Amino acid sequence: MPVIRAAPLRQRKPLIWRTITILTVVLLSLFPRQTGAAELESQLRILTSFPQAFFSRFKAAFEKRHPGTTVLVLNRKTSSAIAYIQERRSTQVDLFWASAPDAFEVLKETGHLAATRRTGGSFPTNVGGNALDDPEGYYVGFAVSGYGMMWNSHYLESRGLPVPRQWDDLRGPIFHRHVGMSAPSRSGTMHVIVESMLQRKGWHEGWAMLLEIAGNLATVTARSYGVREGVTAGRFGVGLAIDFFGLSAKAQGAPVGFTYPQGTPLIPANIALVKNALHPKAAQAFVNFVMSPAGQRLLFAPEISRLPALPQVYAAAPPDHPNPYDAGFLSKGMPFDTDLSRRRYHLVNALFDKSITFRLRELNQAWRALHEAESGLRGRPGDRRWANLKRARDLLGQVPVRHEEAADPAFSSRFVYRKPGLPVPRFQAEAEAGWEKSLRRMAKQAMELIDAAGIGATEATE
Repeated sequence: MPVIRAAPLRQRKPLIWRTITILTVVLLSLFPRQTGAAELESQLRILTSFPQAFFSRFKAAFEKRHPGTTVLVLNRKTSSAIAYIQERRSTQVDLFWASAPDAFEVLKETGHLAATRRTGGSFPTNVGGNALDDPEGYYVGFAVSGYGMMWNSHYLESRGLPVPRQWDDLRGPIFHRHVGMSAPSRSGTMHVIVESMLQRKGWHEGWAMLLEIAGNLATVTARSYGVREGVTAGRFGVGLAIDFFGLSAKAQGAPVGFTYPQGTPLIPANIALVKNALHPKAAQAFVNFVMSPAGQRLLFAPEISRLPALPQVYAAAPPDHPNPYDAGFLSKGMPFDTDLSRRRYHLVNALFDKSITFRLRELNQAWRALHEAESGLRGRPGDRRWANLKRARDLLGQVPVRHEEAADPAFSSRFVYRKPGLPVPRFQAEAEAGWEKSLRRMAKQAMELIDAAGIGATEATE
C-alpha cells in the first residue's frame, strides 16, 4: 500500500490563509459593522453666521478626524440664513450653526429642522434660567452666549469718556455719536440684544431706551462684525455686541474690554440638523465632535473665545475667562422668551429699521437738542418748561406699534424678511408707510416743543 505523506508546511500555508480569509468574510457578513469614520458621507455642508476665524478651527479638526469627509461652509448673516433654508426646495445644507435661539425657533416652526441628538458629556439642562437644548429635540446648545458692550480703552481715555456698565449708561449725552451697533434685521445676535431689552423693560420703555441710545449712535453697521471692527479700530468707542466679539479681540491683544450689564440674556448658541439633509451621518458626527471635550475646549482658542456649554472644561480655561456657571455671573442673567421673540421676529426687525436705521441723523439731532434743553433746566424743578420737554421725550421715545398689536400673532405674523430688491407683502408695505408718517409727525412735534422751551446750546452750558 502506498504511503501518503502530508504536504510540507510551506506548501500548506497558501491553503490555510485562503481558508481563513473565506471564513472571515463569511463571519463578517453575519454581523453588521459599527458606523465609523469610513462610513460617513464624503461631504458635509454647514450654513453658519459665525466668522471664518471661528469655524475654520472646527472644520480642520473634524476633517483630520474624518479624512474621508470634506466640510464645506456657507457663511451668511442669520436673517439671510433663515431665508436661504426656507426657500430651498431641495436641501442645500446639512447643518445650521448660529448663536440666536429665536432663529432656530423660526426654522422649527416652519418645519425645516430635523431631530438632533446630543451624545456624551455631563451637560446641564439650563443656564441662567434658559434651557440649553430645545425641549422638542430640534436643536442643541454647544456654547453659552452673553451680550453686552465692548469698548476701546484708548478711545474712551482720549476723550474723557467713562466705561459703560449698564445699558442705560448709553442713553447719556456724553456718549453722543460714540456708540455703534448693527440692525437686528442684519444680525441675529443684535436681534437678541434688542429683544432682550424689550422683554426686560417692557415694550414701551424698551423702545424708549433703544431710541435714546440710537440718538447717540455714530453708525448702524451692515453686519454685527462691523461693530467689532469699528470698536477695535477706534472708529467709535462703544459697541453693542455678543461677548465673544469683545473677548476674542482682547485675547488677541486689542485695547478692548467687555461688560456684561445687569439683565444680559445668557442663552445657548446652537447647532441643528436641517430636515432632509443629504449627509445626515456626517452632520451628526460633526455635532458629536462639537459636544465632545476636545470640541468644547476649542472654544477657548483666542480667536474664538466663546463660553463652552460643558462645565467640566472650565478647568482648562485661560486666566480670567468668564464662566457662565459662576454664581456672580448667573446673577446678571435674565430669562429669554424665545417663543415670544419668534412670534414677533420680523415685526421687531422691520420696526427697528423704520424707527432707527433709516433715520439715524434725525435721531442724532433731536436727542441732542432735547439733552441740551434738559441740561439747561437742571436745577430748576419748578420751571414750567419741563412739561414741554417731558412731552418731547415721550414723543421721541415712541414707536407707532402698540404692545397689544405686537403681542397679537394675527398682526405680527404678517411681517416677513425683507429680501434686497424684492417687495414685501402689501399689508407690510402699507404698515411701514404708515409708521414713517407717524414717526415724522412725532419728531416734528417734539422739535416744536423743544424750540418752545426756548433753551439753546448757550443757556444749556451756563
